[in-house]
Amino acid sequence: MSIFDAFKARSLALALACAAVAGVAHADEPLFGYVYTTDVLPKGQKEIEQWATLREGRSNGDFHVLQARTEFSYGLTDRLQASAYLNLAYADVYHNDPDGLTAPPEIFADYSTDPDKRMKRGRFEGISGELIYRLASPYTAPVGFAVYIEPTIGPRTRELESRAILQKNFHDDRVVLAANLTVGQEWRYLQGDPGADPGSVELNDHWDKETDVNFGLAGSYRFRANWSTGLELLNEREWAGLNPFKSEHRNNVAYYFGPNIHYGGEHYFVTATFLKQLHGAKDYANPPPGFIIGGITNADDFEKYRLRLKAGFYF
Repeated sequence: MSIFDAFKARSLALALACAAVAGVAHADEPLFGYVYTTDVLPKGQKEIEQWATLREGRSNGDFHVLQARTEFSYGLTDRLQASAYLNLAYADVYHNDPDGLTAPPEIFADYSTDPDKRMKRGRFEGISGELIYRLASPYTAPVGFAVYIEPTIGPRTRELESRAILQKNFHDDRVVLAANLTVGQEWRYLQGDPGADPGSVELNDHWDKETDVNFGLAGSYRFRANWSTGLELLNEREWAGLNPFKSEHRNNVAYYFGPNIHYGGEHYFVTATFLKQLHGAKDYANPPPGFIIGGITNADDFEKYRLRLKAGFYF
């Protein structure tokens, strides 16, 4: 059984286990795997949540990356929620580059890899803190609105992510629409490349800087008590450096789309989302075709498929 099949089997088992618990759904539980809503924990309520994200497949070779996040969240007020995360990752890749070489995924970019051998490696990615503040509730206002900030620090890695969140509910909250605008600025300490041009910053060890600007849209429908299903669409854009307003610094554009399913009980919830990269990707950093094969990008932070599972417990 491949790592992908094992992950799907475990996801299904967790979903069925949570479905066995009857109860009333919480307003703050995540309906989506990737797109955030404006819901937050009530004051004084606590939650433990486990994420598992499988990033699977390239146009060439083998590409399997599993990322895990363990989260503890606390409602500071009825509007403000604080969270802390522990982040881990594992990669198994082989001849995954468009040229047929083994290349590390972005989260392992600071490691040296033999281009002719399989890379298997795990790592502690870092710790994250998160604050979500809801300015307007979709249950009392025409549109809900929240803002979010998440700093991350890890070995040779720094990141600051900011997010604006919109939510609109319909039909007695059975239908939920959400939209996100996310800006992530990343610093990654990379080893020098002896083959780089003389005088280039890549010649020596250095802090590589990148900005991600992502747009997310999602819709969910509660088709029976405690059960919801829907769709999610992501548009991810990357820039070299920390200024996303310089078109000459554009690197990559990619789109992901797929279904989700959610179960929420009295004390438990589980959410699963499966996304596939759509055709229409662009690579601005390399001459055509660059990393584009069959309309999708194979750049170091992208893959064919994504499967994310979130499971949580309230107390």
